[in-house]
Amino acid sequence: MSAADCAANPLLALPFEPSIEGLGDAYWDGVEAAAFPQTRLRFRNDALLEQLGLDPAAVADRDFEAAYGRFEARQPLLALRYHGTQFGTYNPFLGDGRGFLYGQLRDIRGDLQDLGSKGSGTTPWSRGGDGRLTLKGGVREIIAAEALHRLGVSTSRTLSLVETGEELYRSDEPSPTRSSVMVRLARTHLRFGSCERLLHRREPQQLERLWRHVQATYYPQLDRLDAEDRGLALYGELVERVARLAAEWMVAGFTHGVLNTDNMSLAGESFDYGPFAFLDSWDPGFTAAYFDQTSLYAYGQQPRVCHHNLRLLQEPLAMLWPRQELEQRLGRFGSVYTAHYRSRLMRRLGFDAALLEPGGKDWLASDELPDLLLPTLQLLVDWPVAYGSFFACLERHVALAGLPAEAEALAPFVPGAPDPPRATWLAWRDAWWAWSQTWPQPETIAPTLARWNLPITPVRAEIERIWAAIDQRDDWSLLEDWLEQTRGRV
Repeated sequence: MSAADCAANPLLALPFEPSIEGLGDAYWDGVEAAAFPQTRLRFRNDALLEQLGLDPAAVADRDFEAAYGRFEARQPLLALRYHGTQFGTYNPFLGDGRGFLYGQLRDIRGDLQDLGSKGSGTTPWSRGGDGRLTLKGGVREIIAAEALHRLGVSTSRTLSLVETGEELYRSDEPSPTRSSVMVRLARTHLRFGSCERLLHRREPQQLERLWRHVQATYYPQLDRLDAEDRGLALYGELVERVARLAAEWMVAGFTHGVLNTDNMSLAGESFDYGPFAFLDSWDPGFTAAYFDQTSLYAYGQQPRVCHHNLRLLQEPLAMLWPRQELEQRLGRFGSVYTAHYRSRLMRRLGFDAALLEPGGKDWLASDELPDLLLPTLQLLVDWPVAYGSFFACLERHVALAGLPAEAEALAPFVPGAPDPPRATWLAWRDAWWAWSQTWPQPETIAPTLARWNLPITPVRAEIERIWAAIDQRDDWSLLEDWLEQTRGRV
């Protein structure tokens, strides 16, 4: 491709930074993308173009196909090296096996962002795989990321999905099935497993270099500390970010499915959605991955697993700092998780403390109002309603009827559901009503419910309905409609 062609395509003219390249080639391998028989854009995320400082109207679909389907005029492409603890077993044979780091650049906020591919071909770490992504897998990743973003979870997001015209054979999908390549925007593709690899190789100097890079790039607020204090402080900050992320998953009713250490970001962001699932109804034992036979990564296990993975990260970090110091910082996990879970669940119930005057009373910690957390969870346990529908129906009920002047006016609001157990319902109803009547800014309750709840939660049945239309009729309208409703009031 000529220089003129590159200049004509805004995606190829983006100002990439050689950030990870600057670490040296101990952390990655240069690779080439596969050549596909066709490239047809199926999804583009214009909101992310704006985040990257581009005018969506100036970016044509063919620009996406050239940049993120044929990967024209972009070098180097980097397959990152890492290891991982997978289902309790250490695996030293990992790395980017069907994707690569396309490039890194600043968004309009000045934050460094990664563009990473998935399904773009084989690499030295493919381990005999074909390096491809099914079209269904790409569609599922779009849905997961957009749903989590709407629910306020810190997450990577899909920038584009290009169908590539190959037939793939998979054991978990009817085959042959269609192929695709996806590009996502993420804070980083460096993982806990990036550090585990350096312990396995006994390379403390490389680990220190990597850790300094992560701190300077993703935790710049720690620059105010003395240089010798930043490393431990980074681990402490990461503990708190992961604790908040686990709380966000739990409030969203989301099960990641494969919480191996190679799927945990050093920026504390959620990414890489394979066998994820949203709860149908409240069930701590709900498991997303069919191959998770022991429910190790079940919905209710996610906070424990995140805490355990942070402790596993201490193994490489102990080459640099005393384990006692690391363990002390891990001790913050529980309190941060609990506080964040409470604030995020209260927000889904309509009470967003962030909207109140700063420096005022901490309403979410108030002991003057009845506890709302436990009555909510008990109602979800005792009442057989869909987890996401409970919040969506509360939002619709308040939007239609407004805030009730009397607690008795708040009737069970989930259409078609059986009556909830009376005592459980009354405990929740009276607590929610008390909060709604005492909340300093009652006019914010309805907009908060609308902003932080999904009109349609993408449970498995909903995803299969969307995929069936694409698979059987090449009808993308159900996905487009779901995306429109999901983004509608953001």
